[in-house]
Amino acid sequence: MPKITVDTIGVALDMVGCPNRCRHCWVGPRPGRGRMTEDDLRWVVSQFRAFMSDRGSRSPFDKLWVSTWAREPDYSGDYRHLHALERELSDDPPSRGQYQVLSIWRLARDAEYAHWAHEVGLRLCQVAFFGLEAATDWGYRRRSAFQDALTATERLLAAGIRVQWRWYFTKKIISDLPGLIELSKDLRLQERCEALGGPFELRFLLISPDGEAWHLEHLRPTAADVDRVPRWLLEQEEQRTKAPIGIPERKLLSSLREDKEPVLRDLKDFADPPHLWFHVVPGFDVYILMFETTPGFRLGNLKSDGVAAIIDRYERDETPGLHAMFHVPVLELAQRFGRPYSERLYKAVGLKTRWAKMHADAACAQMTLREP
Repeated sequence: MPKITVDTIGVALDMVGCPNRCRHCWVGPRPGRGRMTEDDLRWVVSQFRAFMSDRGSRSPFDKLWVSTWAREPDYSGDYRHLHALERELSDDPPSRGQYQVLSIWRLARDAEYAHWAHEVGLRLCQVAFFGLEAATDWGYRRRSAFQDALTATERLLAAGIRVQWRWYFTKKIISDLPGLIELSKDLRLQERCEALGGPFELRFLLISPDGEAWHLEHLRPTAADVDRVPRWLLEQEEQRTKAPIGIPERKLLSSLREDKEPVLRDLKDFADPPHLWFHVVPGFDVYILMFETTPGFRLGNLKSDGVAAIIDRYERDETPGLHAMFHVPVLELAQRFGRPYSERLYKAVGLKTRWAKMHADAACAQMTLREP
């Protein structure tokens, strides 16, 4: 990874956890136990600000954003206070509206929450579905998740917030598509969103093979499954992304076997704009929020290592995960892990991410074997 070039970095604490264990979550299982406190948050922020002060003009960043959540916003009943705390501790904090996410769990249980979200700037919110009721409850790994998603949709629209339904494309959703389409029509989502000044957004998405979704690869759709999806639904997503919904691995292999570049060269390859968030979990281990919280991506511990060492490891890609992402040529990954007969559908970046994870996991296993 090149030196940090963004002016502002973020620090996100997973303070109160998440009510879900979503099967598509790229962050993966939550390391550490318990909840982090306001004192923990203030201490973490003080460490980063001390680093900035000590480095002065040589600091790689000069502003800090602070978040009390990394997985589920506003899961705490004290969400108003935590939001105020974030704004107190942040430099020029971004509007919550840019994230387009809220707690579906809280929306279904707190009648005032959607109105508060509108007050703090939210105008569009994502709601995830893995199919109809049984599949969506399975996807969130909790009962009532589907009903919560419907209640959340109603409360968002009533508060003046448009919804973006996100349907995750696995083999499980295919038989439920007719019912989901009929449900969206029965709820008049297009008309009701247009009345709020914009369209009803419907996304049909493949799941990236990392984090919790690593365990869903057996449900990844194949080229044959695409024929069972309404053409208009595929075309809508393909027009949005300017790319096919997915390409069979065997077809992607031919070009990726010639790719001498690493999976990523810098943050701009991953997201635009390239926001950098350090993710602090209970126990004060630190990760990068865009990657999973597994040993291959652990940067260190804030208590025992300190900010300077953690940033140095980040910039030098000294974890197996970052090394695989930013240094190993794709052609090497393709040669080692590519499956020439696989019909499973991937975006190119998703397939490269899969291979990089396999490379990092193998490196971690070797390190474990070498330990005395």
